[in-house]
Formats: sequence, C-alpha cells, structure tokens
Amino acid sequence: MVRIDRVHTGGGDKGESSLVDGSRRLKSDVRFSVVGDCDELNSIIGLVRMECSRLPLHHQDGGDRKNAGRVHFICDTALSRIQHELFDLGAELACPPENLPDYMVLINENQADTLVSDMDAWLTQTEPLTSFILPAGGPPQAVLHHARTVARRLERGIVKLREHEGKQSVRPLVLTYVNRLSDWLFVLSRWITAVLGEEEMLWQPLGKRGKEDGIANSILRQAEHDADFDNI
Repeated sequence: MVRIDRVHTGGGDKGESSLVDGSRRLKSDVRFSVVGDCDELNSIIGLVRMECSRLPLHHQDGGDRKNAGRVHFICDTALSRIQHELFDLGAELACPPENLPDYMVLINENQADTLVSDMDAWLTQTEPLTSFILPAGGPPQAVLHHARTVARRLERGIVKLREHEGKQSVRPLVLTYVNRLSDWLFVLSRWITAVLGEEEMLWQPLGKRGKEDGIANSILRQAEHDADFDNI
C-alpha cells in the first residue's frame, strides 16, 4: 500500500532524486528521463480520455448518437487499462532490475499480446491504408497521435538506457510492450475516425500537391473586406 503524506519533501532540491531501491541519481540520468517519458505518455492518455468523454452523445435534432457512445465506452475501458499498465511500467523502469522489490508484479506477455488482440479487432472495422495519415482529426484522434509520438520517444529512451547500462538494464518484454503500444495508439485513432464516420487526413507528397502560394493573399483580402464593412 502506497501512503503519501507530503509531496514537497525537499529531497530533490539539489537536482537529485531516488529510484525505487533508494539509490540516488541526478535527475538528468537516462533512467529518470525514461521514467519521465512514461509519465508524460500516461498524462497525454488522460487527455485522450477527457476528449472522448466530451464527444456529444446526441444529434442536434435530439436523437442518440450511438457511435459516440461506443467510442466513449471502448476508449475509457481500454485507456484506463493502459494507464494502469504505464504506472506498472514506470515503477519497473524506476529501478535497476536486480533491485526490484519482491512484491512488485511486472507486466508480462499477456499485456503485450492483449495490445495485438485489440489492434486486430479494430482493424476489422477500418479500411486498409493507401497513404500515410497526417497527425490530425477530431480532438481524441489528434491527441492520440501526440501520444503515439511520445510512446516512440519512450521506446528510443529505453534503447538508449540499454546502451548506457547494458541490455540487462531493461527486460526485452518492456521494449516489446512499448513498441506495440505506439502502434496500438495509432490504430485506435483510426478506429475512432471510422466509427464516427469521419474522414482521415491523408498525406499528399509535395509532387502531387501542385503549386502552393501560401495564405498571404487570403489574409490581405480578408483585411480589405473588413475595411469595406467598416466603411458601410
């Protein structure tokens, strides 16, 4: 049982902090960077849950918007699970493997395989990709794209930690889980778009976009129209 009576202990005032095993390191240490990325990812997933909860459940005419309810239920259930798992992961990353407490239960193949099962189910309801997707869309999808990029940063940080402290410093399964999680967040974003009947924003290569003049002329025309209205 965790009991926190005070957050402001002052123990980190000089730029150091403690790992789970009690050892002290600089806050710039690679292991702390990885733990921070894990925490940041968890926080962003909290934003995704918030945006999903904001989806209107009724049409303007008063009818039920059942697909929004589906998204809210599936996302809140799945993302809640992921947030708990990221706390498990963060606790593990905050300690060298040889000093992990006996009571700590670590994520295992079941959690990693569940990510794949979720993706396979979502992909049955999405069309095959014909282009890369811009990191945009509705609020939940846009934040999910942000989350997946932070998951990739977390993955790179774990690789860097293994380079610094040796391959034994992080279990291989941790790397597998984070790699799959980034894909999971991407597929979830696509599934939400499909269920809500929205369009994906596909990337068009520069050679296919044609001439681009920017928005300077539009800005100037708007200013001219504003001036015309002011003179009425």
